[in-house]
Amino acid sequence: MKRKLLIACMVIVSISGSLDSDANEIKIGVVNTEKILRESAAAVRAQKSIEQEFLLRDEQIKKMANQAKILQDRLEEDSTAMAEAERRNLERDLANLSREYQRAQRQMREDLSVRQNDEYGLILERTNHAINSIAETERYDLILQLQDSVYRSQRIDITDKVIQALDKK
Repeated sequence: MKRKLLIACMVIVSISGSLDSDANEIKIGVVNTEKILRESAAAVRAQKSIEQEFLLRDEQIKKMANQAKILQDRLEEDSTAMAEAERRNLERDLANLSREYQRAQRQMREDLSVRQNDEYGLILERTNHAINSIAETERYDLILQLQDSVYRSQRIDITDKVIQALDKK
């Protein structure tokens, strides 16, 4: 990160050193892509769509967890009164259900991650087009992606402009 900032500063200094004194000042902007992925209409729609898509699987996983709890409670409460074979069968059922639950949970997390990455990739692609359009229209010399900056002025933050441009499309 420090290296990128140093390179950006060197580029700015070299550009400003080569400009005539009559030339316009360098115009720099920053974009917070995390904010775009949280607040833009496209990101909100994508998140709601993904939630709907995974709702049924999430409910199934919750049912499995509830079934496991019921089996666990039964095992704890009735194990002393059960026959040995019945207790072993119940323990086996609980272990199988627990494995199936963990597998389903892991698979859903992986599928959810892939799906989110796909959607966010499309949004970021549209974001880059919007940034390029704003840069050309408003004659920016440099637009940086906001990351862990120590300080930045709000006047160079064009994130809201980018969100507005995305929401128009």
